[in-house]
This record gives sequence, structure tokens and C-alpha cells, in this order.
Amino acid sequence: MRTLISTAFVSLDGVVEAPGGEPGYRNSGWTFKDVEFLPQAYEIKGREQEEATAMLMGRVSYQAFSPVWPDMAEFARYRTMPKYVVSTTLTEDDLVPNWGETTILRSVDQVAALKETEGGPIILHGSAALNHSLSDADLIDRYHLLVYPLLLGAGKRLFSTTDKDAQKLKLVEHEVYGNGLQKQVFDVVHRP
Repeated sequence: MRTLISTAFVSLDGVVEAPGGEPGYRNSGWTFKDVEFLPQAYEIKGREQEEATAMLMGRVSYQAFSPVWPDMAEFARYRTMPKYVVSTTLTEDDLVPNWGETTILRSVDQVAALKETEGGPIILHGSAALNHSLSDADLIDRYHLLVYPLLLGAGKRLFSTTDKDAQKLKLVEHEVYGNGLQKQVFDVVHRP
């Protein structure tokens, strides 16, 4: 079974909305406006590109990333990596032509089937609503979190608010940086 890794920039209070400056959010761009940049804190982002063999995202994240990421040197490895977009509304005509093989999945069940295929880790970027659904279905295996020392209040949250049984996590890697940023890597302890 393939490992599904959710990776996120997240505020201390769990907000993942608009870390890169997307319009329409009060604190848009909080990852670079409010915290000093230290390159060593982002080592895990490069490692993710080297370790992942496929990328997964929801429609909103796909529509935010696909016009920009294909031409960014920082994300060169993702250009050739197979991509999967979970959406009930996107069509093949909505996919960008310059970002390699992209497959539309229509349901969480199709994500579960993808995890059963041969291959290495699948990296899940952004996609707050998809994270909620996949977590509730116990399909996420690992979290790569860069936790910012900020309280943002309102905004999209990484974690589901569904009333469900506790989901245990095992801390497998962590580091604290001089700017207050924390790297936290958790394996999900799946229910039997």
C-alpha cells in the first residue's frame, strides 16, 4: 500500500488558508510576511519532492497551483510527477497542458483505490477540504507540518471538526528553528 503524506504550512491555531498570498483572506501571505525566512526550515520541502512519486490535491489547490508551479524552478520535480486531482466538477478541458500527466479522481473511494496501487509515497499539498475527507476516512498516513508561531483566528483549518473517535499520531521527527518555526512529522496510528 502506498503512503499518503499530507504536507502543510499551518499556523499554531491550525489555519492553512492563503499561506502564499492568495487574495481574499485577511492575513494572506502569513508565511513570508510575519516570520523571518530561514532556508534550513524548508529542507523538508525539497525532501518531499525527492521522496514522493505522485502528487494529490483538491480542485481549489489544483486551480491555485497549476498556473504557477509548472514554471517554478523550486517545483521542477513536480512537473514530471503524476498528479491526481479530486474533484466532482473539473473536466479534462480544465487541466493545464504543461504540467505532465494529471488524472481526475471523483471520490475518496478512488483515492483509497489509488493507495492500493504499486508505487511510492503520494504527497498531498494544500487542499483543506480534501484533507478533512481523507482524515475522516483514515486514509492519511503521515503529516509533514511546518508550524508557524502565529495565531490567525479565522480561516480554513487543516484538521476536520467531525465528531469522531480520537486519531492517534506518533511524532517521528521534529525540529525548532530560530524564527520560531517548528517542523513536526507525525505518522498516523491507524485504527484496527
